[in-house]
Amino acid sequence: MHKEDTANGRHILVVDDEPLVRNSLSELLTLSGYSVSSASNGQEALELLKSYTADIVITDLKMPQMDGLQLLKQIREFHPDTPVILITGFGSIDTAVEAMKEGAYDYITKPIIDTEIKIILERLVRQRRLLEENLKLKNQLSETQRFHFHDIVGKNEKMQKIYTLIEAIATTRATVLIHGASGTGKRLIAHAIHKYNEKERGKPFVEVSCGALTETLLESELFGHVKGAFTGSIKDRVGRFELADGGTIFLDEIDAFSPALQVKLLRVLQEGEFERVGDTKTVKVDVRVIAASNQDLQTLIAQGKFRTDLYYRLNIICIELPLLKERKEDIALLVEDFIKKHTKRMNKKIESISEEALAILIRYDWPGNIRELENVIERATILSKGPVITPQDLPDFLNNLEKKEGLPEDISNLKLKDALRAPEKDLIVKALNSVDWNRNEAARILDINRTTLYKKMLQFGLFKNHTGDGQN
Repeated sequence: MHKEDTANGRHILVVDDEPLVRNSLSELLTLSGYSVSSASNGQEALELLKSYTADIVITDLKMPQMDGLQLLKQIREFHPDTPVILITGFGSIDTAVEAMKEGAYDYITKPIIDTEIKIILERLVRQRRLLEENLKLKNQLSETQRFHFHDIVGKNEKMQKIYTLIEAIATTRATVLIHGASGTGKRLIAHAIHKYNEKERGKPFVEVSCGALTETLLESELFGHVKGAFTGSIKDRVGRFELADGGTIFLDEIDAFSPALQVKLLRVLQEGEFERVGDTKTVKVDVRVIAASNQDLQTLIAQGKFRTDLYYRLNIICIELPLLKERKEDIALLVEDFIKKHTKRMNKKIESISEEALAILIRYDWPGNIRELENVIERATILSKGPVITPQDLPDFLNNLEKKEGLPEDISNLKLKDALRAPEKDLIVKALNSVDWNRNEAARILDINRTTLYKKMLQFGLFKNHTGDGQN
Protein backbone atom coordinates (compact mmCIF):
# COMPACT_ATOMS: atom_id res chain seq x y z
CA MET A 1 0.00 0.00 0.00
CA HIS A 2 1.35 3.42 -0.90
CA LYS A 3 1.50 6.47 1.24
CA GLU A 4 -1.60 8.70 1.10
CA ASP A 5 -2.39 12.20 2.41
CA THR A 6 -5.14 12.37 5.00
CA ALA A 7 -6.64 14.94 7.32
CA ASN A 8 -4.65 13.48 10.20
CA GLY A 9 -1.40 14.24 8.43
CA ARG A 10 0.41 11.27 10.05
CA HIS A 11 1.64 8.28 8.12
CA ILE A 12 2.10 4.85 9.71
CA LEU A 13 4.04 1.90 8.33
CA VAL A 14 2.63 -1.47 9.50
CA VAL A 15 5.06 -4.43 9.34
CA ASP A 16 3.74 -7.97 9.98
CA ASP A 17 4.22 -11.29 8.22
CA GLU A 18 0.62 -12.37 8.97
CA PRO A 19 -1.69 -10.92 6.26
CA LEU A 20 -4.76 -11.02 8.52
CA VAL A 21 -3.09 -8.96 11.29
CA ARG A 22 -1.48 -6.62 8.76
CA ASN A 23 -4.69 -5.93 6.86
CA SER A 24 -6.99 -5.58 9.87
CA LEU A 25 -4.58 -3.19 11.63
CA SER A 26 -4.17 -1.15 8.42
CA GLU A 27 -7.95 -0.88 8.10
CA LEU A 28 -8.35 0.20 11.73
CA LEU A 29 -5.68 2.91 11.36
CA THR A 30 -7.13 4.17 8.08
CA LEU A 31 -10.59 4.50 9.67
CA SER A 32 -8.92 6.39 12.55
CA GLY A 33 -7.68 9.06 10.14
CA TYR A 34 -4.11 7.94 9.48
CA SER A 35 -2.52 7.20 6.11
CA VAL A 36 -1.04 3.71 6.07
CA SER A 37 1.55 1.67 4.21
CA SER A 38 2.27 -1.97 4.95
CA ALA A 39 5.14 -4.43 4.56
CA SER A 40 5.25 -8.20 5.08
CA ASN A 41 8.78 -8.31 6.52
CA GLY A 42 11.57 -6.13 7.87
CA GLN A 43 13.58 -5.98 4.65
CA GLU A 44 10.55 -4.81 2.67
CA ALA A 45 9.91 -2.16 5.34
CA LEU A 46 13.47 -0.81 5.05
CA GLU A 47 13.10 -0.61 1.25
CA LEU A 48 9.90 1.41 1.67
CA LEU A 49 11.61 3.75 4.14
CA LYS A 50 14.20 4.59 1.48
CA SER A 51 11.50 6.23 -0.66
CA TYR A 52 9.69 8.17 2.08
CA THR A 53 9.74 8.85 5.81
CA ALA A 54 7.05 7.27 7.98
CA ASP A 55 5.88 9.22 11.02
CA ILE A 56 5.42 5.99 13.01
CA VAL A 57 6.36 2.33 12.46
CA ILE A 58 4.31 -0.50 14.03
CA THR A 59 6.05 -3.86 13.66
CA ASP A 60 5.56 -7.44 14.82
CA LEU A 61 8.37 -8.68 17.05
CA LYS A 62 8.57 -12.23 15.66
CA MET A 63 9.07 -12.36 11.89
CA PRO A 64 11.20 -14.59 9.62
CA GLN A 65 14.51 -13.36 8.17
CA MET A 66 14.56 -10.00 10.05
CA ASP A 67 12.66 -9.84 13.34
CA GLY A 68 11.19 -6.71 14.91
CA LEU A 69 14.20 -6.13 17.17
CA GLN A 70 16.60 -6.16 14.21
CA LEU A 71 14.28 -3.86 12.29
CA LEU A 72 14.15 -1.52 15.30
CA LYS A 73 17.96 -1.28 15.37
CA GLN A 74 18.06 -0.50 11.64
CA ILE A 75 15.43 2.19 11.99
CA ARG A 76 17.19 3.70 15.02
CA GLU A 77 20.38 3.90 12.96
CA PHE A 78 19.03 5.31 9.71
CA HIS A 79 15.79 7.02 10.85
CA PRO A 80 16.48 7.98 14.50
CA ASP A 81 13.49 10.35 14.73
CA THR A 82 10.93 7.72 13.69
CA PRO A 83 9.19 6.13 16.72
CA VAL A 84 8.67 2.35 16.66
CA ILE A 85 5.83 0.45 18.39
CA LEU A 86 6.25 -3.34 18.76
CA ILE A 87 3.54 -6.04 18.57
CA THR A 88 4.31 -9.08 20.71
CA GLY A 89 2.73 -12.16 22.21
CA PHE A 90 2.54 -12.66 26.00
CA GLY A 91 5.47 -15.05 25.83
CA SER A 92 7.81 -12.40 24.37
CA ILE A 93 7.12 -9.52 26.75
CA ASP A 94 10.66 -9.74 28.18
CA THR A 95 12.05 -9.27 24.67
CA ALA A 96 9.68 -6.33 24.13
CA VAL A 97 10.90 -4.71 27.35
CA GLU A 98 14.46 -5.21 26.13
CA ALA A 99 13.44 -3.51 22.88
CA MET A 100 12.19 -0.53 24.91
CA LYS A 101 15.72 -0.19 26.24
CA GLU A 102 16.93 -0.19 22.64
CA GLY A 103 14.72 2.79 21.89
CA ALA A 104 11.28 1.43 21.02
CA TYR A 105 8.49 3.88 21.91
CA ASP A 106 6.07 1.25 23.32
CA TYR A 107 4.68 -2.25 22.75
CA ILE A 108 1.24 -3.86 22.49
CA THR A 109 0.31 -7.50 23.04
CA LYS A 110 -1.69 -9.86 20.87
CA PRO A 111 -4.57 -10.05 20.37
CA ILE A 112 -4.53 -6.33 19.52
CA ILE A 113 -7.23 -4.35 21.30
CA ASP A 114 -8.43 -1.41 19.16
CA THR A 115 -8.74 1.07 22.03
CA GLU A 116 -5.25 0.20 23.32
CA ILE A 117 -3.47 0.90 20.03
CA LYS A 118 -5.54 4.08 19.55
CA ILE A 119 -4.58 5.41 23.00
CA ILE A 120 -0.87 4.73 22.39
CA LEU A 121 -0.98 6.43 18.99
CA GLU A 122 -2.93 9.44 20.28
CA ARG A 123 -0.38 9.89 23.08
CA LEU A 124 2.49 9.58 20.63
CA VAL A 125 0.96 12.01 18.11
CA ARG A 126 0.28 14.50 20.90
CA GLN A 127 3.89 14.32 22.06
CA ARG A 128 5.22 14.67 18.51
CA ARG A 129 2.98 17.66 17.89
CA LEU A 130 4.27 19.38 21.03
CA LEU A 131 7.88 18.70 19.99
CA GLU A 132 7.22 20.05 16.50
CA GLU A 133 5.54 23.17 17.87
CA ASN A 134 8.43 23.76 20.28
CA LEU A 135 10.92 23.35 17.45
CA LYS A 136 8.91 25.73 15.29
CA LEU A 137 8.81 28.31 18.07
CA LYS A 138 12.57 27.95 18.64
CA ASN A 139 13.21 28.42 14.93
CA GLN A 140 10.94 31.47 14.86
CA LEU A 141 12.69 32.84 17.93
CA SER A 142 16.13 32.28 16.43
CA GLU A 143 14.99 34.10 13.29
CA THR A 144 13.46 37.03 15.14
CA GLN A 145 15.77 37.25 18.15
CA ARG A 146 19.41 36.69 17.33
CA PHE A 147 21.96 36.94 20.11
CA HIS A 148 24.91 37.24 17.69
CA PHE A 149 25.13 38.89 14.29
CA HIS A 150 28.63 38.59 12.83
CA ASP A 151 30.79 40.10 15.62
CA ILE A 152 27.89 42.06 17.13
CA VAL A 153 26.39 40.79 20.40
CA GLY A 154 22.88 41.70 21.53
CA LYS A 155 19.31 40.46 21.78
CA ASN A 156 17.77 43.87 22.49
CA GLU A 157 14.79 44.75 20.29
CA LYS A 158 16.57 47.77 18.80
CA MET A 159 19.56 45.58 17.91
CA GLN A 160 17.24 43.04 16.22
CA LYS A 161 15.90 45.83 13.98
CA ILE A 162 19.47 46.87 13.15
CA TYR A 163 20.35 43.30 12.15
CA THR A 164 17.32 43.19 9.85
CA LEU A 165 18.26 46.56 8.33
CA ILE A 166 21.83 45.39 7.69
CA GLU A 167 20.48 42.31 5.89
CA ALA A 168 18.29 44.52 3.73
CA ILE A 169 21.02 46.97 2.69
CA ALA A 170 24.12 44.76 2.60
CA THR A 171 23.61 43.60 -0.99
CA THR A 172 23.19 47.20 -2.22
CA ARG A 173 25.84 49.91 -2.63
CA ALA A 174 23.81 52.49 -0.71
CA THR A 175 25.67 55.04 1.41
CA VAL A 176 25.13 54.46 5.13
CA LEU A 177 25.31 56.91 8.03
CA ILE A 178 25.81 55.37 11.48
CA HIS A 179 24.99 57.58 14.44
CA GLY A 180 25.77 56.63 18.01
CA ALA A 181 27.60 57.76 21.12
CA SER A 182 31.26 56.84 21.64
CA GLY A 183 31.70 53.17 22.44
CA THR A 184 28.34 51.95 21.07
CA GLY A 185 29.92 49.80 18.32
CA LYS A 186 29.78 51.88 15.13
CA ARG A 187 32.88 50.18 13.73
CA LEU A 188 31.38 46.70 14.26
CA ILE A 189 28.24 47.76 12.39
CA ALA A 190 30.32 49.00 9.45
CA HIS A 191 32.23 45.70 9.33
CA ALA A 192 28.97 43.72 9.49
CA ILE A 193 27.51 45.65 6.54
CA HIS A 194 30.62 44.91 4.49
CA LYS A 195 30.97 41.25 5.51
CA TYR A 196 27.29 40.33 5.20
CA ASN A 197 27.44 40.56 1.41
CA GLU A 198 29.42 37.55 0.13
CA LYS A 199 30.46 39.51 -2.98
CA GLU A 200 32.02 42.22 -0.80
CA ARG A 201 34.00 39.96 1.56
CA GLY A 202 37.06 39.62 -0.68
CA LYS A 203 37.08 43.31 -1.56
CA PRO A 204 38.87 46.09 0.36
CA PHE A 205 37.51 47.48 3.61
CA VAL A 206 39.38 50.67 4.51
CA GLU A 207 38.91 52.55 7.79
CA VAL A 208 39.79 56.18 8.47
CA SER A 209 39.53 57.84 11.91
CA CYS A 210 38.91 61.34 10.62
CA GLY A 211 38.94 63.07 14.00
CA ALA A 212 42.52 62.02 14.70
CA LEU A 213 44.01 63.96 11.76
CA THR A 214 44.50 67.62 10.90
CA GLU A 215 42.77 68.98 7.78
CA THR A 216 45.91 68.74 5.63
CA LEU A 217 46.79 65.25 6.77
CA LEU A 218 43.20 64.06 6.41
CA GLU A 219 42.93 65.33 2.83
CA SER A 220 46.19 63.59 1.93
CA GLU A 221 45.14 60.43 3.78
CA LEU A 222 41.83 60.24 1.94
CA PHE A 223 42.70 61.41 -1.55
CA GLY A 224 46.49 60.97 -1.77
CA HIS A 225 49.02 63.49 -3.03
CA VAL A 226 51.76 63.90 -5.57
CA LYS A 227 55.41 64.61 -4.90
CA GLY A 228 55.99 68.25 -3.92
CA ALA A 229 52.32 68.97 -3.18
CA PHE A 230 53.31 70.33 0.22
CA THR A 231 56.31 70.46 2.55
CA GLY A 232 57.49 66.95 3.31
CA SER A 233 55.75 65.25 0.38
CA ILE A 234 58.83 63.62 -1.11
CA LYS A 235 56.96 61.04 -3.20
CA ASP A 236 53.52 60.27 -4.59
CA ARG A 237 51.04 58.74 -2.19
CA VAL A 238 47.90 56.76 -2.95
CA GLY A 239 44.91 57.80 -0.82
CA ARG A 240 42.45 55.65 1.06
CA PHE A 241 39.70 56.16 -1.52
CA GLU A 242 41.89 54.60 -4.21
CA LEU A 243 42.84 51.74 -1.87
CA ALA A 244 39.13 51.11 -1.24
CA ASP A 245 38.23 51.07 -4.97
CA GLY A 246 35.69 48.30 -5.58
CA GLY A 247 35.04 47.90 -1.87
CA THR A 248 34.05 49.96 1.16
CA ILE A 249 35.52 52.95 2.98
CA PHE A 250 34.47 53.62 6.57
CA LEU A 251 34.80 57.27 7.59
CA ASP A 252 34.55 57.50 11.37
CA GLU A 253 33.91 60.92 12.94
CA ILE A 254 32.69 62.41 9.68
CA ASP A 255 31.84 65.59 11.59
CA ALA A 256 35.59 66.39 11.67
CA PHE A 257 35.57 67.28 7.94
CA SER A 258 36.36 70.93 7.20
CA PRO A 259 34.06 72.83 4.76
CA ALA A 260 36.63 72.36 1.94
CA LEU A 261 36.88 68.61 2.55
CA GLN A 262 33.11 68.34 2.72
CA VAL A 263 32.92 69.73 -0.84
CA LYS A 264 35.49 67.21 -2.04
CA LEU A 265 33.68 64.31 -0.33
CA LEU A 266 30.36 65.43 -1.82
CA ARG A 267 31.91 65.23 -5.29
CA VAL A 268 33.13 61.69 -4.64
CA LEU A 269 29.65 60.66 -3.54
CA GLN A 270 27.98 62.30 -6.54
CA GLU A 271 30.49 61.68 -9.33
CA GLY A 272 32.85 59.01 -7.98
CA GLU A 273 35.89 61.15 -8.80
CA PHE A 274 38.52 63.43 -7.24
CA GLU A 275 42.07 64.71 -7.69
CA ARG A 276 45.04 63.92 -5.53
CA VAL A 277 46.42 66.87 -3.57
CA GLY A 278 48.68 68.89 -5.90
CA ASP A 279 47.53 67.04 -9.04
CA THR A 280 45.21 67.95 -11.92
CA LYS A 281 44.57 64.39 -13.08
CA THR A 282 41.10 63.09 -12.16
CA VAL A 283 40.87 59.72 -10.40
CA LYS A 284 37.73 57.61 -10.80
CA VAL A 285 36.68 55.17 -8.07
CA ASP A 286 33.76 52.89 -7.25
CA VAL A 287 33.56 52.95 -3.46
CA ARG A 288 30.77 52.34 -1.00
CA VAL A 289 30.88 54.98 1.74
CA ILE A 290 29.88 54.19 5.32
CA ALA A 291 30.16 57.24 7.55
CA ALA A 292 29.80 57.48 11.32
CA SER A 293 29.44 60.24 13.87
CA ASN A 294 28.75 60.66 17.56
CA GLN A 295 27.58 64.23 16.90
CA ASP A 296 24.11 65.39 15.88
CA LEU A 297 24.81 66.43 12.28
CA GLN A 298 21.56 68.37 12.00
CA THR A 299 22.69 70.54 14.93
CA LEU A 300 26.01 71.10 13.12
CA ILE A 301 24.03 72.05 9.99
CA ALA A 302 22.09 74.64 12.01
CA GLN A 303 25.42 76.00 13.29
CA GLY A 304 26.77 76.26 9.73
CA LYS A 305 29.45 73.61 10.36
CA PHE A 306 28.11 70.86 8.10
CA ARG A 307 26.70 71.01 4.57
CA THR A 308 23.05 70.16 4.13
CA ASP A 309 23.59 68.59 0.69
CA LEU A 310 26.39 66.37 2.05
CA TYR A 311 24.20 65.30 4.96
CA TYR A 312 21.44 64.13 2.64
CA ARG A 313 23.97 62.33 0.42
CA LEU A 314 25.32 60.48 3.45
CA ASN A 315 21.97 59.87 5.09
CA ILE A 316 20.54 57.53 2.42
CA ILE A 317 20.36 54.81 5.09
CA CYS A 318 20.67 55.82 8.74
CA ILE A 319 21.45 53.41 11.56
CA GLU A 320 20.91 54.76 15.07
CA LEU A 321 22.79 52.81 17.75
CA PRO A 322 21.28 52.65 21.25
CA LEU A 323 23.24 53.46 24.41
CA LEU A 324 24.25 50.50 26.54
CA LYS A 325 22.00 51.71 29.36
CA GLU A 326 19.07 51.36 26.92
CA ARG A 327 19.87 47.68 26.30
CA LYS A 328 20.83 46.35 29.72
CA GLU A 329 19.43 42.93 28.88
CA ASP A 330 22.50 42.58 26.62
CA ILE A 331 25.05 43.15 29.39
CA ALA A 332 25.21 39.49 30.43
CA LEU A 333 25.75 38.41 26.79
CA LEU A 334 28.42 41.04 26.26
CA VAL A 335 30.20 40.09 29.48
CA GLU A 336 30.23 36.42 28.47
CA ASP A 337 31.62 37.35 25.06
CA PHE A 338 34.34 39.61 26.54
CA ILE A 339 35.37 36.96 29.07
CA LYS A 340 35.87 34.43 26.25
CA LYS A 341 37.77 36.96 24.16
CA HIS A 342 40.19 38.11 26.85
CA THR A 343 40.74 34.76 28.58
CA LYS A 344 41.73 33.31 25.21
CA ARG A 345 44.11 36.20 24.57
CA MET A 346 45.63 35.99 28.06
CA ASN A 347 45.51 32.19 28.23
CA LYS A 348 43.63 32.33 31.56
CA LYS A 349 40.96 29.91 32.77
CA ILE A 350 38.02 32.10 33.76
CA GLU A 351 34.64 30.45 33.25
CA SER A 352 32.07 33.06 34.27
CA ILE A 353 31.09 36.01 36.42
CA SER A 354 29.28 35.79 39.77
CA GLU A 355 25.67 36.89 40.08
CA GLU A 356 26.67 39.63 42.53
CA ALA A 357 29.28 41.05 40.15
CA LEU A 358 26.89 40.88 37.20
CA ALA A 359 24.20 42.69 39.22
CA ILE A 360 26.67 45.51 39.87
CA LEU A 361 27.42 45.81 36.15
CA ILE A 362 23.72 45.86 35.27
CA ARG A 363 22.98 48.62 37.80
CA TYR A 364 25.62 50.95 36.34
CA ASP A 365 24.61 53.26 33.46
CA TRP A 366 27.84 52.96 31.41
CA PRO A 367 28.47 56.46 30.02
CA GLY A 368 31.33 54.95 27.98
CA ASN A 369 28.96 52.28 26.63
CA ILE A 370 30.25 48.93 25.32
CA ARG A 371 33.86 50.08 25.14
CA GLU A 372 33.82 50.98 28.84
CA LEU A 373 32.24 47.62 29.72
CA GLU A 374 34.90 45.75 27.76
CA ASN A 375 37.66 47.68 29.52
CA VAL A 376 36.18 46.73 32.91
CA ILE A 377 35.95 43.04 31.94
CA GLU A 378 39.49 43.03 30.54
CA ARG A 379 40.73 44.50 33.85
CA ALA A 380 38.72 41.96 35.85
CA THR A 381 40.09 39.13 33.72
CA ILE A 382 43.62 40.25 34.51
CA LEU A 383 43.00 40.61 38.26
CA SER A 384 40.80 37.56 38.87
CA LYS A 385 42.57 34.82 40.81
CA GLY A 386 39.88 32.18 40.38
CA PRO A 387 37.61 30.77 37.65
CA VAL A 388 34.81 33.25 38.46
CA ILE A 389 34.95 37.05 38.33
CA THR A 390 33.69 38.51 41.64
CA PRO A 391 32.87 42.04 42.83
CA GLN A 392 36.41 42.26 44.24
CA ASP A 393 37.75 42.07 40.67
CA LEU A 394 35.73 45.11 39.57
CA PRO A 395 37.02 48.72 39.76
CA ASP A 396 36.55 50.59 43.05
CA PHE A 397 34.19 53.16 41.51
CA LEU A 398 31.67 50.39 40.71
CA ASN A 399 31.84 48.86 44.18
CA ASN A 400 31.71 52.31 45.82
CA LEU A 401 28.71 53.23 43.71
CA GLU A 402 27.04 50.00 44.80
CA LYS A 403 27.67 50.84 48.46
CA LYS A 404 26.46 54.38 48.01
CA GLU A 405 23.27 53.59 46.09
CA GLY A 406 22.51 50.01 47.08
CA LEU A 407 22.72 50.11 50.89
CA PRO A 408 20.77 52.12 53.49
CA GLU A 409 22.68 54.51 55.71
CA ASP A 410 21.79 52.59 58.88
CA ILE A 411 23.33 49.12 58.43
CA SER A 412 23.40 48.13 62.10
CA ASN A 413 20.65 45.52 61.58
CA LEU A 414 21.34 44.71 57.93
CA LYS A 415 21.87 41.04 57.06
CA LEU A 416 24.06 40.01 54.13
CA LYS A 417 21.17 38.18 52.42
CA ASP A 418 19.03 41.33 52.57
CA ALA A 419 21.88 43.44 51.21
CA LEU A 420 22.26 41.13 48.22
CA ARG A 421 18.52 41.12 47.61
CA ALA A 422 18.28 44.92 47.41
CA PRO A 423 19.95 45.29 43.97
CA GLU A 424 17.84 42.42 42.59
CA LYS A 425 14.62 44.04 43.76
CA ASP A 426 15.64 47.42 42.33
CA LEU A 427 16.47 45.84 38.98
CA ILE A 428 13.10 44.07 38.81
CA VAL A 429 11.25 47.29 39.71
CA LYS A 430 13.15 49.21 37.02
CA ALA A 431 12.30 46.57 34.42
CA LEU A 432 8.61 46.59 35.41
CA ASN A 433 8.44 50.38 35.38
CA SER A 434 10.03 50.52 31.93
CA VAL A 435 7.19 48.42 30.44
CA ASP A 436 4.30 49.74 32.54
CA TRP A 437 4.37 46.59 34.72
CA ASN A 438 3.81 44.21 31.86
CA ARG A 439 5.19 40.99 33.39
CA ASN A 440 5.75 39.24 30.04
CA GLU A 441 7.84 42.12 28.75
CA ALA A 442 9.69 42.56 32.04
CA ALA A 443 10.58 38.85 32.11
CA ARG A 444 11.91 39.15 28.55
CA ILE A 445 14.06 42.17 29.47
CA LEU A 446 15.43 40.40 32.56
CA ASP A 447 16.01 37.19 30.56
CA ILE A 448 14.06 35.04 33.03
CA ASN A 449 10.82 33.12 32.61
CA ARG A 450 7.50 34.60 33.70
CA THR A 451 7.06 32.16 36.59
CA THR A 452 10.41 33.14 38.08
CA LEU A 453 9.48 36.82 37.82
CA TYR A 454 6.13 36.14 39.50
CA LYS A 455 7.86 34.38 42.42
CA LYS A 456 10.36 37.22 42.78
CA MET A 457 7.55 39.79 42.82
CA LEU A 458 5.82 37.84 45.58
CA GLN A 459 9.10 37.54 47.47
CA PHE A 460 9.74 41.29 47.34
CA GLY A 461 6.11 42.28 48.00
CA LEU A 462 5.82 44.08 44.68
CA PHE A 463 2.17 43.20 44.05
CA LYS A 464 0.92 45.09 47.07
CA ASN A 465 3.09 48.07 46.11
CA HIS A 466 1.55 48.33 42.67
CA THR A 467 -2.05 49.31 42.03
CA GLY A 468 -2.32 48.00 38.46
CA ASP A 469 -4.30 44.91 37.54
CA GLY A 470 -1.12 42.79 37.34
CA GLN A 471 -2.70 40.44 34.81
CA ASN A 472 -0.38 41.09 31.88
